[in-house]
Amino acid sequence: MAANLGEGLSDANGGSVRHIPVLLDGVLKALEPQAGKVILDGTFGAGGYTRAILDAGADVIALDRDPNAIAGGQSMVDEFNGRLTLNHTEFSALADFAPEGGLDGVVLDIGVSSMQIDEAERGFSFQRNGPLDMRMSSSGVSAADVVNRAKVSDLIRIFGFLGEEKHSGRIARAIEKRRLSEPFQTTRDLANLIETVNPRKAKDKIHPATRVFQALRIFVNDELGELAWALFAAEQALKPGGRLVVVTFHSLEDRIVKKFFSERAGKASGSRHLPMVEARKATFEPVGKGMVAASEEEAELNPRARSAKLRAGIRTTAPPEKPDMAIFDLPDLATLEKIGG
Repeated sequence: MAANLGEGLSDANGGSVRHIPVLLDGVLKALEPQAGKVILDGTFGAGGYTRAILDAGADVIALDRDPNAIAGGQSMVDEFNGRLTLNHTEFSALADFAPEGGLDGVVLDIGVSSMQIDEAERGFSFQRNGPLDMRMSSSGVSAADVVNRAKVSDLIRIFGFLGEEKHSGRIARAIEKRRLSEPFQTTRDLANLIETVNPRKAKDKIHPATRVFQALRIFVNDELGELAWALFAAEQALKPGGRLVVVTFHSLEDRIVKKFFSERAGKASGSRHLPMVEARKATFEPVGKGMVAASEEEAELNPRARSAKLRAGIRTTAPPEKPDMAIFDLPDLATLEKIGG
């Protein structure tokens, strides 16, 4: 997750800190951008990765589901004279934007951006009171819809799995009781209810509402599903030798990326109790020695980097495998269609 899952970033004077690209050196080292290459940035945001890739000489196709990010990036399009194209779409559709012959690289920075957290009207942060929204695309079912309409059993599963909230049952039941008399409309309203049910203790490092806000945001934007489908799409869109670089901020996201690269490594599987399954041809080879984390220096300068993990792979000549969501072993949660109906 970006920042502290609902809490904005602050500088030493308590002011807002705009987005700083996380693990930028590691991303550029893994991507190897240079003149003549075409890199797809699936999470344009404030354009931090994109600008660095353009400065290295490569052309960039950038995507973002947030219309505000696309609007804010138009000046960069003009600045780089046709070497950057911006597209308003989810990154799970990235294969639709690959040029003939394939991409030389794909980079994904998973999670909410500091810009979105800073905008109270987007409803991502309980530190800045605003409508209980959390939609990156500004359309579809909102967090308020989920909180006010979802079954208690669904809220428990959403908070428990996506937020890893230990008190998910207690919080969900308190939400149900309160919404019978008055629906939740603002971020502060929900945060106050959660803090009443689960008071903050002196030893707590994060606000009691942090995990619930995280869970709602991931659910509303289908972030885990989007990530999984984006990995499959990158496998389709990258040319042999192309590089896939993914930066995650939460164990759920990192688990998906780690599982994907492990599955695509083509290793035989089995145990001493079961027969070996024949190895498949690897579609990705690892870059470096595995996961890369932020240095102490970067984490100190940029708090958003503290939980960041980078994983990368190089596309082989093997044909892409058929997408199979079962490899990620994700639980069935409530659907947005059911909640919005």
